[in-house]
Amino acid sequence: MHNTSFFKKILLIATVALFYSCDKEFNSIGDNIIGDSNFDLDTTSYKVNTYNQKVTPVASNNLAINALGIYDNPVFGLTTANFNTQVALASYGPTLGEGAVIDSVTLNIPYFSTAKSIDDKGVTTYELDSIYGPETGRLKLSVYESGIYLNNYNANNYDISRFYNTDRNTDFQTKAEALGPRLNDLENSTKSENDEFFFNSKEIKETTPKTETAAEIIKRVKPEMRLHLNKDFFKAKIFDAPANKLASDDVFKNYFRGLYFKVEKSATATTTRMAMMKFSDGKINIFYKAKTADTTDGDKMESKTLVINLTGNTVSLLKEENSGPTSDDYYTSAATNDATPDEKLYLKGGQGSMAVIELFDKTDLGRYKDNGDWENTPNSVPDELDEIRNNVTSKRWLANEANLVFTIDSQKMASIFGTDPTTAAREPGRIYLYDLTNNTILSDYSADRSTSLNGDAKKSRTVFNGLINIDATSKRGTTYKLRITNHIRNLIKNTDVTNVKLGLVVTESIDITASSKLDKTVESTISEIPTASVMSPLGTVLYGGNIPEGAPNYAKRVKLKIYYTKPN
Repeated sequence: MHNTSFFKKILLIATVALFYSCDKEFNSIGDNIIGDSNFDLDTTSYKVNTYNQKVTPVASNNLAINALGIYDNPVFGLTTANFNTQVALASYGPTLGEGAVIDSVTLNIPYFSTAKSIDDKGVTTYELDSIYGPETGRLKLSVYESGIYLNNYNANNYDISRFYNTDRNTDFQTKAEALGPRLNDLENSTKSENDEFFFNSKEIKETTPKTETAAEIIKRVKPEMRLHLNKDFFKAKIFDAPANKLASDDVFKNYFRGLYFKVEKSATATTTRMAMMKFSDGKINIFYKAKTADTTDGDKMESKTLVINLTGNTVSLLKEENSGPTSDDYYTSAATNDATPDEKLYLKGGQGSMAVIELFDKTDLGRYKDNGDWENTPNSVPDELDEIRNNVTSKRWLANEANLVFTIDSQKMASIFGTDPTTAAREPGRIYLYDLTNNTILSDYSADRSTSLNGDAKKSRTVFNGLINIDATSKRGTTYKLRITNHIRNLIKNTDVTNVKLGLVVTESIDITASSKLDKTVESTISEIPTASVMSPLGTVLYGGNIPEGAPNYAKRVKLKIYYTKPN
């Protein structure tokens, strides 16, 4: 009992110390601490200037995740995502064996999926993740040998002629189809592998029959894209190739330049679908037989497998189209390339659009001097930030927390074609705020060490936030909140810190902070965009800051909310 009491006391002391430490960090500027009745809490909202910026063709090479398919979004139009990847032999200089004969060739690429249940026969039911569009969606899927050699990309020597941009699909398609026939063209394969392809969530069962020396083997495989490819092509390309073409990686990649995945609307379906895929986990399996190495039985054939991995340089190829009529607003409002404040903000991944955020209103009246006095200087351009600094210095205000809160235009995002609710615009689970002036992260991002929720890697850094808030009844998004307390504190405390422009985008992964360069031959006010935004096919419509007072949606305008502690 004495030991238990002792440990309880230690736990209580540690808990108090932890809360005191957190409270000190959260509520202080400098070394000041808040915590008595001599202070009042207050919230002040500040106007935010916002406008749209169209994303011009952007480098989309070597993305961690790539889209494949066609997604018809009622708000943002039609996105067609094709893909090109290099390939590599699992082992170079392979010894195929004498009299090698190919049995079959399969292309295997796993989907993102979650096991939901297992029945009494051991069959697992899966749910696919990151699939967009109605379940009835079908595609005409064609796989070709690629005709373009992808050099190693050098970000410091960016050259559009290297085919790394989102809008270069025509180049890849021409080079691929000119070389030869469709590879997934087998007559005995089902149409679900080509002309009526769909992303199948069913578990795959592989059975190896029993033999005189071995029992039957059943292997269960998670849902994946599995296509049967043309055996004659791989016989000519691999089995009949000169030995030097299969001897090293650089030679092989120039000899077999990879695969080009082309998607089109199916002639038998009215809807389409798109999936996010990790192609680098995919492979080509060439199943064949060759004479055994056993010299005592030279006529015996042995089953073998040659593996070609889908690794090397890649490029995501995106085509954006206005499929109207509800997407008309996006193509007119988000296509601007100026700083005119906008009432609605259109965030769209891929070669889409982003928003520029400017904090604090500027005036031409004067400025606050270091001693707190107001100075009328017509040539100066002060802003609300000077007033806040003065309040902090002279009135001893403390900024405890600062948030940007964006409200979703739920009516626009609920737009549908016809009466099918499954065609409502899919909402991105997260948006990302960054330093647009310097194309880098904010201090609040780097300071947030919070781990993911429920093991979901997309939901880490929950203090910095940006996660969508869902209405419990409608199951649709309501708001996004981003915490920028450290960013605001830095601006308040340091007069030499630049009040930079902020960029707002959708993101496929909060952990990816690298940027992708825009095509420098196309005029744009920005030069880079976060790579995780290029990876996402989704979009959302938010209320901006340019909503007139008294307008129906004035209360929904974006606001910067700063929570202060003020002395009585």
